[in-house]
Amino acid sequence: MADAPPDITVLRQGTEGLSTEGYAREVRERLPGYDVRHARTPQEERHLVRRSSVVTGLGIDETLAAEADGLELFACASSGINHLPVELLRERGVTVTNAAGIHAPGIAEQAVGNILAFSRRLHEGWKQKQNREWRHYQASELTGCTVTVVGLGSIGTAVTRRLAGFGVDTIGVRYTPSKGGPTDEVIGFDETEFHSALAETDYLVIACPLTDETRGLVGKEELVTLPPEAVVVNTARGAIIDTDALLWAIRDGCLRGAALDVTDPEPLPEDHPLWSFGNVLITPHMGGHTTYHWPRLADILAENVKRLGEDDTDRPLRNQVLPTA
Repeated sequence: MADAPPDITVLRQGTEGLSTEGYAREVRERLPGYDVRHARTPQEERHLVRRSSVVTGLGIDETLAAEADGLELFACASSGINHLPVELLRERGVTVTNAAGIHAPGIAEQAVGNILAFSRRLHEGWKQKQNREWRHYQASELTGCTVTVVGLGSIGTAVTRRLAGFGVDTIGVRYTPSKGGPTDEVIGFDETEFHSALAETDYLVIACPLTDETRGLVGKEELVTLPPEAVVVNTARGAIIDTDALLWAIRDGCLRGAALDVTDPEPLPEDHPLWSFGNVLITPHMGGHTTYHWPRLADILAENVKRLGEDDTDRPLRNQVLPTA
């Protein structure tokens, strides 16, 4: 190991099947004048983190963070930071950024792909192909449908933009509808407004964070309010939809189907009844998986490292979540 302290340390834990070695390489390409080290072992991690001003990775444990006296910035490689020793980092004056937004394109493409699958009934074709059946079935199209997107952050906005060419009407749901949004109509979480929107919804896309307010947001009342031909697409967190209510709605034919990238519980147990329905498409929380993961994250980190070197220290960093204003 070199004696000089590194400018940036990339921690070893990867994500989405991607090694952080690729992340370190992307950071070096964007910051050629900086000493960027990749910690490959626990010993290297401890040695480098204790001497680095900038550390990036999925997480940092409390003991290691406490020993990092010179740490100025921890660039978290995930959107959530609840797993970090937040209080310790705050007390020590460490700035924390996250990866919010980097998953939006992939998640949005998967959401639109699921909508198209139900519109064209591709899942019927896949089933018939497995059974070697050549039998026509009635498909439809998106033109004239209403898509309601709950949450107009980076994911909800990306979904809406990708739907722009399909001739659909869009309704956006957000806490502060006065902010507007990319949808044709924007409403709040008021129960009356929300239920009125659900009553005319063909595709309901869940793209909001899981909070105390959104936990169980879509329950039996909401599922019954949706038209029987509606489809629910959950890209966010499983607990936003009441799983028992969803199971009841599917069994009773109150919904045309659901596409779930997230479930509650998660992982979904192999004996869970949701697996058995042909009109429930399930993927293992991988909507954001993409080969662009490290390049997008490296873009954020490189921009912030350059900004740290500027005189305007009051200017917040990109994706800064700690300290908060």
